[in-house]
Amino acid sequence: MHLSENEGIEGNTFVVTGGLGFVGSALCLELVRRGARQVRVFDLRTSSPWSQGLKNQGVHCIQGDVVRKKDVERALRGADCVFHLASYGMSGKEMLHFGRVDEVNINGTCHILDACVEYGIKRLVYVSTYNVVFGGKEIVNGNEALPYFPIDEHVDPYGRSKSIAEQLVLKSNGRPFKKKDGNHLYTCAVRPAAIYGPGEERHLPRIVSLAKLGLLPFKIGEASVKTDWIYVDNLVLALILASMGLLDDIPGREGHPVAAGQPYFVSDGSPVNTFEFIRPLLKSVDYDLPKASLAVPHALRLGRIFWMVYTMLYPWLNRWWLPQPLILPAEVYKVGVTHYFSFLKAKEELGYVPMVTPREGISATISYWQERKRKTLDGPTIYTWLFCVMGMGALFCAAFLPDIGPVPLFRAICLFFFRSMSLIRTVSLLAAAAHIGEAIYAWHLAKRVDPANKRGWFWQTFALGFFSLRFLLKRARN
Repeated sequence: MHLSENEGIEGNTFVVTGGLGFVGSALCLELVRRGARQVRVFDLRTSSPWSQGLKNQGVHCIQGDVVRKKDVERALRGADCVFHLASYGMSGKEMLHFGRVDEVNINGTCHILDACVEYGIKRLVYVSTYNVVFGGKEIVNGNEALPYFPIDEHVDPYGRSKSIAEQLVLKSNGRPFKKKDGNHLYTCAVRPAAIYGPGEERHLPRIVSLAKLGLLPFKIGEASVKTDWIYVDNLVLALILASMGLLDDIPGREGHPVAAGQPYFVSDGSPVNTFEFIRPLLKSVDYDLPKASLAVPHALRLGRIFWMVYTMLYPWLNRWWLPQPLILPAEVYKVGVTHYFSFLKAKEELGYVPMVTPREGISATISYWQERKRKTLDGPTIYTWLFCVMGMGALFCAAFLPDIGPVPLFRAICLFFFRSMSLIRTVSLLAAAAHIGEAIYAWHLAKRVDPANKRGWFWQTFALGFFSLRFLLKRARN
């Protein structure tokens, strides 16, 4: 398919569901750049890191929920094309909100389809996932001829719900409009690989956070395992090409859009082991990739334990104090089992060719993370936190508290090392004084080196002493 770069965009109105997200915002800005008459964001959130930039470019933001039909109708009325990106339950604690996952991914998609038919919107591009055909069994250079993974065998509600939703979207291709004007709804589905790029908010932040805390204890699977990734700009290009593939007025193909009713796999075209992919990123921000490996069966057992524990904690899943689970079964499959796909169909039918190479993409992502780290509070691993906080707490208890609870044990341990109560009290006071002095010094140094985080440096150094201060001193030297 050879069209001008703005075919079907200039003068048209677009709605991007989930448009305040990482991919949605990039898509909106590209539509504006290509001359769209109006671009609307439809999102449950009222703001995001990209919302102000979108508003500055004239993007119209509509707050609403895809599970409420009236909200959907309000957002889609008068549109020419819809990009349906909104979804829920891709990773972490979200995966355990079973009811919400189905509401958003299945019911919400039904509302989008109904609104398109109601208001005569000809084009609907659905953002799907590899998981509609992948469920833990190896796939090498797969293509769109692969059958859907059996619905009742999915290990997580996200993959199951996205599979159902994609089938609903593709089967709705050709639905006549309610106003019976002879026109039809045309639909297609884009199945992207794992997405990365500057500002990506699902995969890489979680990995980097775990590495920072020292909670990436092992790699999963064999070194030969490979999976696909796609840079955000490449995905945006694929989505726009898919929307062009739904045009029904192309000379020679009138009434028969090339992409109508079709799914497309898209990626950077360079399958790679996940842990090798993130290695240069972690190295660039001074975090270590684990050396030990865990076999997939063992990782699955660990994932099921986390699944069981977090299921029991269901009422508190949205609480800030409950951290993300270390790993869940579906995530084990994503990183531990080979699955990559050819984008030949997207190339031949849509003209998709990645315009950003993996080297360029990871380089831009590394630059973003280096700058992000420079602006945030850095610190030691969780093990250092436990050692310092518990050590100082035990020392204080042994020095000053009466014999209640575990205090006698703490006192006995301290006496073993320091021999007398007077020495224990002296050491406790000196340690506290040192922490206070280091915290005050950190405050004054941070005012010059990292003023935005000076309060954080004070309290972190107060708790950890030199274990925290050394990170600030390193930043000052740089």
